[in-house]
Amino acid sequence: MARRASIPRGCVHADDALRMILDGTAPDELRVAGTLSIKKPGRPIRLPRHLTVNCLELDGIPELEQLPKGLAVRRLSLAGNWNPYHLLDGLACYDLSLAGTSIASIPPTLRVSYRLDLESCTALQALPAGLKVGSLVLRNCISLDALPENLDTYFLDMSGCTGIDRWPAQASVSVGRFSARGCAQLLKLPPWLVRIAQLDLRDCTNLAHLAEGLVVSSWIDVAGTKITSLPRSLYGVQIRWRGVPVDARIAFLSETITSHEVLAETNAEKRRVMLERMGYEKFLADAQGETLDEDRDAGGPRRLVKVPMAGDEALVCVSVICPSTGRQYVLRVPPDTATCHQAAAWVAGFDNADDYRPLIET
Repeated sequence: MARRASIPRGCVHADDALRMILDGTAPDELRVAGTLSIKKPGRPIRLPRHLTVNCLELDGIPELEQLPKGLAVRRLSLAGNWNPYHLLDGLACYDLSLAGTSIASIPPTLRVSYRLDLESCTALQALPAGLKVGSLVLRNCISLDALPENLDTYFLDMSGCTGIDRWPAQASVSVGRFSARGCAQLLKLPPWLVRIAQLDLRDCTNLAHLAEGLVVSSWIDVAGTKITSLPRSLYGVQIRWRGVPVDARIAFLSETITSHEVLAETNAEKRRVMLERMGYEKFLADAQGETLDEDRDAGGPRRLVKVPMAGDEALVCVSVICPSTGRQYVLRVPPDTATCHQAAAWVAGFDNADDYRPLIET
């Protein structure tokens, strides 16, 4: 039988506290050691007044009308498939997670000093003006169309916020990390973003320029953007491509990369970036890979080509022609693929190539 860790004097173990709360016998001024987790209890519950707990998890309890008076909590999680808006008015805590909830807005009286996690709050439409928090997580808040005026934070993650297409007139994101990964609608960065440690812009596909004066002290990821050079204020910054450190030539002058360089690169991650930048079609033509199989389909001739990679799995690609447009595509497939038909089946999502029998491929 597992032994419980020792608990501070005057505190109740979280398991005992949960039992008393569910039984309705929990006294006021209850002090709890550990994580108190109450998830979908299936009955009305009352939390004791002046409850003290380091970590409190309340998941899916719509019948909970309010948080207890005098609640002292460091980390509060209200995550899950419900709307806990009615519990937030006047709340103050160090760390708050509302991830995955159906909350649509945040009351202006909420105070979170360290981190506010709103990841995948897909119904979230507005944040209060003047929001101040150490770290703000907005990943995949797809209904949010703007950041609040006078936002003040050190770390901002708005990756996947595809509805945000404009910036507040005044805000501050400084010192830490700013991530806008996958925000394809963004055309430029805000003028108030002047100094940051880490800047993740990968797959901001319409972002073409960075303003002179922007300072990034650690690294910047430009994969999938239209950026072709960095301003003078960013000279010397570490450039990354999907998390992999690269030099400016790989990032911005992909046409100068040769198959010899790719094959000579000993770092597998960097070699994969070089392949992506060079393009499979150009690489295979330059490297003169081994033809494994050839046949025809509705679009025309197909060819399966293999190039061995030192210290890594071989590169195997199938060359196909789209029957609708006549355009040629070179697609990477698993290294154990032996025929063009197997390759086409894998691309189409079939695990068993024998099940792939298209009447016409498009």
